[in-house]
Amino acid sequence: MTEIAFHFNVPDKLTYSCRLLRKAYLSGAKVMVTAEPGVLAELDTLLWGFSATEFVPHCTPGAPLITLSTTPVVLAESLADCPHHEVLVNLGQTIPAGFEGFERCIEVVALPPEDVIAGRGRWKHYVARGYSLVKHDFSQPGGGA
Repeated sequence: MTEIAFHFNVPDKLTYSCRLLRKAYLSGAKVMVTAEPGVLAELDTLLWGFSATEFVPHCTPGAPLITLSTTPVVLAESLADCPHHEVLVNLGQTIPAGFEGFERCIEVVALPPEDVIAGRGRWKHYVARGYSLVKHDFSQPGGGA
């Protein structure tokens, strides 16, 4: 069963995601990131300039197949035909179809009310289906990754 972790009360979802993806990349993990197209475009831009000394290799589904299979971070609106199934980071407002095919799923929930409400809905969905959830609360000292 997919391990699901919620990172909530995140002050800035995209900046946090850059740090999370850098940490995952440095650990050798293969990550799929899903969200709405505008969010993915912003994340793509941020990843290019996030750190002058620690680039996080990433691509989108439009990349050649060899690039998709070897790039550790893939930004995709849909998980259809994704190249790897290790870690999924959901920055979107809905539950991604196919999340259960991943070893781990990380849900990132920021502070805006619409993000909190959507996050609560996803939490309830997972619990109702028997998933045990790990929570990381960023409003608490030491809650961050």
